[in-house]
Amino acid sequence: MTTFKLITNMREKFEELIEGYITGNIGISAHFLNKPLAAALHHNLVNLNNNRHLEKAGIGNAIKDNFQKIRSDKTSWLSEDSDNSAEREFLDTMAQFMGYLNETCYTGLNAFEFHYALYEPGTFYGRHRDRLRNDDARKFSIISYLNENWLTAEGGQLIVYNDDGAPTTILPENLKSVFFKSDLMEHEVTIATRQRLSVTGWLKRI
Repeated sequence: MTTFKLITNMREKFEELIEGYITGNIGISAHFLNKPLAAALHHNLVNLNNNRHLEKAGIGNAIKDNFQKIRSDKTSWLSEDSDNSAEREFLDTMAQFMGYLNETCYTGLNAFEFHYALYEPGTFYGRHRDRLRNDDARKFSIISYLNENWLTAEGGQLIVYNDDGAPTTILPENLKSVFFKSDLMEHEVTIATRQRLSVTGWLKRI
């Protein structure tokens, strides 16, 4: 897939995230991922979990929250030189989005990092911001969900706290992506009653 075709196919979705961010501090695209890509990423994450290749998530600069009082998800980082076709497509899309942001919004972004995240039933992530205390490289957070047929009653909502108004509650529905400023927007993940899967990461300036 060439750069031009990817930009052409994704331009409307890129604009959807950017417009939501500009007008309300949170960009949401309900169908940012295509179904085959979401299914392949879901398959990868389930396999990682089944083979015990996920680790307890850290807080701050890789500090382990061993008792999981703040967050209780499990993660695995995506490698920028991954040879997995789904991971490669996802990372290529994010690279294109980063480039589009630079071209249209002059953000000066030049790096990114993403990881798989899996929340088992009963797990959560308390209210927090994504920027690290001693590292301000993370500029934007972006979360892409991999959960088919998610119901409100199953919990697992992302709640984003906006100083300009009431909190925004977002269901972690399949294909959906959410985009916001890492240092400004406090957010949390509520307890879910089923496995909750996503790819989460940050667009950076280093």
